[in-house]
Amino acid sequence: MRENDLLERTFIFGVDCIKYLRQLPNNQEYYIIKNQLIKSSTSTGANYEESQAGSSKADFKNKVRIALREARESNYWLRVIKKIGNVNQSELDRLLKESQELKNVLGAIVNNTKVYGD
Repeated sequence: MRENDLLERTFIFGVDCIKYLRQLPNNQEYYIIKNQLIKSSTSTGANYEESQAGSSKADFKNKVRIALREARESNYWLRVIKKIGNVNQSELDRLLKESQELKNVLGAIVNNTKVYGD
């Protein structure tokens, strides 16, 4: 996967989560979930984007690690939505799959980035 591909994937993931959340009911429980998922899914891409301008390898790795944490949180909230039920299942499954793949890719980047002192 090329670097620009991952920048685009993380960006699109955040946008697709926002679009998906527009379909969910407007009640208190979904309000909290929507708020959390919007923050974590868009933060995944924002932190990966920021990692590209890291001032050092350590800074780069730290920003990617934050993006990974946000992808993990996004995956969590998507699983909560799935468990609650009564939603567009095919789109939810696609977002769950993408969040899992992003976790895997970001995790591999963190694990493979060698920083002095690691």
